[in-house]
Amino acid sequence: MIPDFERFRFGFGTAGEAGPGLAVPVLGGSGGETLFAQARGAGRAAGFELFAEGDWLLGVRIEEAAADMGEQTRMLYNDLLGLMRERGLAAVRIWNFVPSINEASAEGLENYRVFCRGRAQAYEHELVGIPPAASAVGGVSGRLAVYFAACAVEPRRVENPEQVPAYAYPLEYGPRAPSFSRAAQVTVNGKRLTFVSGTAAIKGHATVAGENLAQQIDCTLDNLGLISVACGLGSDLGAGTAVARHFKVYVRHAADFETVRAALDARLFRVGDQVCWLRSDICRAELLFEVEATVVE
Repeated sequence: MIPDFERFRFGFGTAGEAGPGLAVPVLGGSGGETLFAQARGAGRAAGFELFAEGDWLLGVRIEEAAADMGEQTRMLYNDLLGLMRERGLAAVRIWNFVPSINEASAEGLENYRVFCRGRAQAYEHELVGIPPAASAVGGVSGRLAVYFAACAVEPRRVENPEQVPAYAYPLEYGPRAPSFSRAAQVTVNGKRLTFVSGTAAIKGHATVAGENLAQQIDCTLDNLGLISVACGLGSDLGAGTAVARHFKVYVRHAADFETVRAALDARLFRVGDQVCWLRSDICRAELLFEVEATVVE
């Protein structure tokens, strides 16, 4: 169980002023994203602490990782999707933090693949249509954490033309494909939000330039440009026109932080962007970093 807290906030590092931390080390920038800064507590349901901001419903569930994390994930997502059904909402964006994500589970399957199997089993039973935008990165606290943002408006889901949709990956990536769309767009409370899922050096369904940081930077930035165009934001994620842009960058090796930051500062970020730099494992062991973005217009 997690303690009660009043605001929906990603509090990285250690326990923050607004709630429990995720124990994901902060390398630089902001230590906590405040995308929904006005959200306030709205009770508890289906095991989730709930928050509301206008027409958005937000939720957080953090629990100790179970021995069978696949079944734990299936049950958690069943609860989440049941909550969506009961309230007539669509999950637009989900953030997942999976402990020891690249390590083998007790059954010998990588924890990320165990997580993906559990999530997919819940979706196969409950979800109609394309899954929401999402990310899944390592959590180092031994806790499985899931955050969601939902509303009554069905979002537009967007794919990168140079990537196979994650939900259509072949079996070489596990018994169930990762269940997420590359981006989701929705207009709520007079603002259009574009949620770009965790983006890394993948073309088609294959990892590009494993262990070559410079080439992974180039590929990741190219993918961000492609999904930006597909979302109608130009090639630069709305730089210069967006009301706000929020980024989280997950870097596998702390020693790579300065190199990645220098490249992204020069080629992606603009003055006024909110950026969280985090040390975290990525969903594939050969990926060195990934970027997620939320653009508010």
